[in-house]
Amino acid sequence: MSSGRPMSTGPRTDSPSPDELGAHYAGGYEARRTETGYGKMERERSMEILLRHLPRPPAVVLDVGGGPGVYACWLARLGYPVHLIDPVPLHVEHARRASSAQPSHPVRTVEVGDARSLPWKDGGADAAILFGPLYHLTERTDRVRALKEALRVLRPGGVLFAAAVSRFASTFDGVFRGFLDDPAFERIAERDRRDGQHRNPTGNPAYFMDTFFHHPDELKAEVAEAGFRVRAVYGVEGPGWLLQDFDRHWNDEGRRLRLLEAARAVETEPSLLGMSAHILAVAGRG
Repeated sequence: MSSGRPMSTGPRTDSPSPDELGAHYAGGYEARRTETGYGKMERERSMEILLRHLPRPPAVVLDVGGGPGVYACWLARLGYPVHLIDPVPLHVEHARRASSAQPSHPVRTVEVGDARSLPWKDGGADAAILFGPLYHLTERTDRVRALKEALRVLRPGGVLFAAAVSRFASTFDGVFRGFLDDPAFERIAERDRRDGQHRNPTGNPAYFMDTFFHHPDELKAEVAEAGFRVRAVYGVEGPGWLLQDFDRHWNDEGRRLRLLEAARAVETEPSLLGMSAHILAVAGRG
């Protein structure tokens, strides 16, 4: 689970606003998240899956909800023209700084923006990455709208990468990290399993914010509804993210390789997709 300031906890009929997102991420932890703990597994595996399906440079890549620019800057170093938007001004500031730190391979544009209303022209990109928007858009209509916007800006043959948090992430996190000892977290995990609407009434920042957690079949259905042809749905981390002593394993080269191989071995096994903290749909525009 991510950490940071929790969101409002009552019933809601809309997705979190940019101001709410900004309040949650105000501490800046997202800039460090994929460099610590099992975030390192998420980053490594996400990069691996991206490289399997991305067209070669200089294919144009749009990083929608790209946060502090971890993937955008990496892809720019590989020779891709990358354009990033994010609804959180702090993330945009971090991404601009990260881009400036690699002046020979900058991200082409970095700006504040909304996944539901992209600033780019129709059919101008070869790939669209949505690694953040879908779980922050708690309303299904908003998620499908964001996916349709991605479809609009891709040219025929373009590829979509759409990530989601697993419906079962709280349950696994709760078992392996002891959160289920807290009855309040037990109620959070129960609702996650029931309808995917993750709510945190506790004030504990380790329990995340108002978000939506997908069942793998649901992610596939939403991507298809938006007009894409789904190629595959992957479990990103596999079972390794559940290790309580994750860093000890990751820092040992042999164990790290075995963790990655285990993730690959079960990455498309339907019965195990929800075990990963994140799932990733790869789809094409016809």
